[in-house]
Amino acid sequence: MIEPVLLGCPLSLSDLEDVAVRHRPVAFDLKAREKAVASRRAIDAIASAGDDAPRVYGVNTGFGALSETRISANDVRALQRNLIRSHSTGVGPALPIAAVRGIMLLRAQVLALGHSGVRPLLVDVLVDMLNRGVHPRIPAQGSVGASGDLAPLAHLALAMIGEGEASLDTAETAVSDEGAQARSKRRKSGEVLAEVGIKPVVLEAKEGLALINGTQYMASLGTLSLLAAERLATIADIAGAMSLEALKGTKRPFDERLQAARPHPGQAIVATNLRTLLTESEIMESHKHCGKVQDAYSLRCMPQVHGATRDALAWVRRVLETELNSVTDNPSVFLTDDGEADILSGGNFHGQPLALALDLAAMAVAELANISERRVEQLVNPALSTGLTPFLAAGSGLHSGFMIAQVASASLVSENKVLCHPASVDSIPSSAGKEDHVSMGSVSAKKLVEVVTNVRHALAIEIMTAAAGVDQRAPLKPSLGVTAAQAAVRAHVAAMTEDRPLYSDIEAVAAMIENGELVRAVAKAVGPIA
Repeated sequence: MIEPVLLGCPLSLSDLEDVAVRHRPVAFDLKAREKAVASRRAIDAIASAGDDAPRVYGVNTGFGALSETRISANDVRALQRNLIRSHSTGVGPALPIAAVRGIMLLRAQVLALGHSGVRPLLVDVLVDMLNRGVHPRIPAQGSVGASGDLAPLAHLALAMIGEGEASLDTAETAVSDEGAQARSKRRKSGEVLAEVGIKPVVLEAKEGLALINGTQYMASLGTLSLLAAERLATIADIAGAMSLEALKGTKRPFDERLQAARPHPGQAIVATNLRTLLTESEIMESHKHCGKVQDAYSLRCMPQVHGATRDALAWVRRVLETELNSVTDNPSVFLTDDGEADILSGGNFHGQPLALALDLAAMAVAELANISERRVEQLVNPALSTGLTPFLAAGSGLHSGFMIAQVASASLVSENKVLCHPASVDSIPSSAGKEDHVSMGSVSAKKLVEVVTNVRHALAIEIMTAAAGVDQRAPLKPSLGVTAAQAAVRAHVAAMTEDRPLYSDIEAVAAMIENGELVRAVAKAVGPIA
């Protein structure tokens, strides 16, 4: 039996991916539940005091610029319901189910940490929705990243109260796009909840606000993208090793002594990977004394470029690990040792830490494609690829070979340059100036998803192209790592003996990257690579 992820206990990035992608079950930790019950008492005390209670933001006041408006005790439920309805203003395509599940998990985690002042029932409903595969339709656009991801989270809360749209999906049937199949599965949320036996929530004091204040949209998309980017960093080393062999490059720049003279952690990891991947190479031995002094930067500087990406992603990982276990609600409830409660208004919902980190992640992972495309140019350009046919074509002229594969890679790289403009340098006042600085971290997250996808395809193009170059070096054998990578690619993509459409080959290699098959094949031959 699979152990559930416990809400209210520390979450790891892999926990989120397990729940979001592999539908690992979730449960509410008992000690965390007790803390949530105690926190709720403070809100109940205010609610039970009626109109004599002091003003507490979001409990008996309006929201945003209306925070000074007192709300009657008789209207508390209507206040919370109206908040969810009015804030459900998302636009654009629906998020993939994995991203939605990540948002649900993280919102439940915030509530389970016991500072939101909500009934444990809200966590229970989110747990049941996750475990039974009920997924709200959450549009991808509409958040400015403070006061948190209001619009996306409102669509989540809308489904919890039985309104809006949702779908019912298992791990096997979940779809990852906004195509016709996804649209046909969406129904009224109340119908989907009824089908699996979940009662819609009637929101009490503060509970609507507690569901939408926070950074869970950007944290979910950011975490899933970061984990994919970290895997692409390993793929980039494999792709680079394949290109180096095809271009008859040298591994001398990866010498441990040279790397130790500039001891950046990521640089050391990449150099170690390349030395491991390039052991026992007949191709390299064949040109050991060719007289060539230095390779192009795209080959020689892989540790420095790939390594800098790794170091940047390591910092982003630390930011996300902190965020996954943070309270981003406002106001937040803190219990004193004698059982009294302080209710503090603040700004933990502000997405600036994530906005900066996710902008950096996009720039960092985009560099893997930038340098990859230059290696593809080295492979297809007859002025640079000594001994290889022009564009790696079987009969250049009659056949164009990989000419337009390089163009496609250049297109992806150029698109990434636009997407890497940092969203976090922008801000626009909202809510009549009350919310006068926002993070735009939601845009940072959304752009990162696109950049990671583009980089995956760019690396797939390099791997496919490098494999063709290695074929032309036969009968000389490449290194152990490259031989393993070559065999894995050839199991899905045949050698090109004449021109053919390459789009399906690119998708096949991209799938090997995404499902881990390529890394597993290489690791089986040379041992683990970081």
